[in-house]
Amino acid sequence: MTENTRRPSYLQALIPLLALIVMLGSSVYLFGEDSSYGPNQIALLIAAGIAATIAFYNGFRWSDIEAGITKGISVALGAILIILMVGSLIGTWLLAGIVPTMIYYGLELLSPTWFYAAACLICAIVAISIGSSWTTAATIGVALIGVATGMDLSLPITAGAVISGAYFGDKMSPLSDTTNLAPAVAGTELFAHIRYMTWTAVPALLISLLLFTILGFTGSGVANMDSLIVMQNDLQAIFNISPLMLIPLAVLFILAATRKPALPTILIGALLGGLWALLFQSDVVAGLAQLDRPSVWIGHLEVVWTALANGVTVPTDNPDLESLISGGGMESMTNTVWLILAAMTFGAVMETTGLLQKIIRGILKVVHSTGSLVTATVFTCFGANVLTADQYMAIVLPGRMFREEYANRGLDPRVLSRTLESSGTITSPLIPWNTCGAYMFSVLGVYPLHYAPFAFFLFLVPIITIIYAYTNFKILRLEDPENSVQTAS
Repeated sequence: MTENTRRPSYLQALIPLLALIVMLGSSVYLFGEDSSYGPNQIALLIAAGIAATIAFYNGFRWSDIEAGITKGISVALGAILIILMVGSLIGTWLLAGIVPTMIYYGLELLSPTWFYAAACLICAIVAISIGSSWTTAATIGVALIGVATGMDLSLPITAGAVISGAYFGDKMSPLSDTTNLAPAVAGTELFAHIRYMTWTAVPALLISLLLFTILGFTGSGVANMDSLIVMQNDLQAIFNISPLMLIPLAVLFILAATRKPALPTILIGALLGGLWALLFQSDVVAGLAQLDRPSVWIGHLEVVWTALANGVTVPTDNPDLESLISGGGMESMTNTVWLILAAMTFGAVMETTGLLQKIIRGILKVVHSTGSLVTATVFTCFGANVLTADQYMAIVLPGRMFREEYANRGLDPRVLSRTLESSGTITSPLIPWNTCGAYMFSVLGVYPLHYAPFAFFLFLVPIITIIYAYTNFKILRLEDPENSVQTAS
C-alpha cells in the first residue's frame, strides 16, 4: 500500500469474501458436480471484480492491481505446467497399457475386504518415496480407482483412501516441496520439522487405516467377482499385459526419488509412455491410427501425439471398461487450468489490496492462548485455501503473518511449521476450486465433495494439532532445555 491509498475496513474486507461464499454456494446448488466446469470460475472472477472495486474506492490504481494479479498467477504457473504434463502422462500411459497393467495386477492381488486400507497404505509408501501427492494420485491413484471399479467398490471411499495416504507420504517426505516450504517460512530446519510432524501425522494415519478397514468389512466387502474376471479378460484381450509395462513407472519413481524436478520428470514419463505404446501396444495403436497416412509409422506417431495432447479413447464392448481406459491428454486439464487462473486472480486481488491481511489481523485480536493461536492458524490457513485456492499461498501468507506472534509467545518455530502443514497443505484437496481439489478431481474423476467425507487423514491431522495445542502436549517452547535445534534466520 502507498501513502495515497486508504486502509480497508473490516466490512470492506468481508464483502468480497461473503459475496464469493454466496456465489460458490449457489453454483454448487444449481450445477452440482458441473459447478467446477465454469460456474465456479465466473463466481471467482466476479468476486475479484468486487474486491477491485473496493480497492479503487480506497485509492488503488488499476496498474497496481494488475501487477498483483500477474504476480499471483505467476506463482501458479509451475503447478499449471505440471497439471498439463500429468494429462499427457495419463494419456500415453493409458495407450501404452501401463495403467491397464497396474489395474490388472491390482485385481489379482488386492482383497476387497482390505482394499481401502491397502490403497491408503500403498499410496503413503509411494508418496514418501517420491515426495509428491500429485504424482502418486496420477499414477498409483488412477490404477487403484480402476481396481475399485473392477471390484465394484465405492469410488468416493477409494479416492478418500488414495488422497489420505498420498498426503501422509507427502508430508513425511523430505522430497516434498510443501514440506520444505513450511519450515522455511516458519524459520526452522527440515528434518526437525518432519520429526515433529510425526506426532500428528502418524496417529492420524493409524486411525485412518482403522476406519478404512472397518469400511472394508462393513461396506461392500464382497466384490462382483464375475465382472472382475470379465474385466481382467477384456484388459488382456486389448493390451499386452506384462511386467515390462511397469518399467516407465519405475523410471518415474527413480527420477522423483533422486529429487529431479517434477516437470521434466513427468515429461520423461509421458514420452516414455509414448515409446512403450509404439513398442508393446502396436495392435492398439494400429486400431486407432488413420488408414490414409502415407506410412504406418506416421499414423502410429500421430496416435501417440494425439494421446499427449487430447488423450486416448480405446473402443470396447464394455462401456465401463471403455471409460476406465480412455481419457488423459493436456486437453483434459484445461478446465482445471481455467479454475486455477480464476482462483489465483481473486486471491491476488485480495492480497494486493490488503483485504486478506485485514481479515487475518482481525483474527489475531481474539487470540489469547496457545490453543487459540494454533486454532486461529489452522482456520486461517483453511480460509486462505478457500480464498486464494492455492496451498502455497495458504502456507506462505499465514506463515508470514503469524511468525512474529509465535515468537512473541515463546513458541518454537516447529510449532508454527507443523501447524502450517497441518492445515495449509492438508485441507487443500477438500476445496473443489483449490488447485489441489481441482487436480484430484481431474485425475481421480471423483468430485471433492464426494470423497471429502472419506478423506479421514485430512480431517484428523488438524483436529489432533488443535487438541495438542489446548492440552499443551508436544508444544515446544524456545526456553525448553531439550530444544537444541538450530532455527533458520
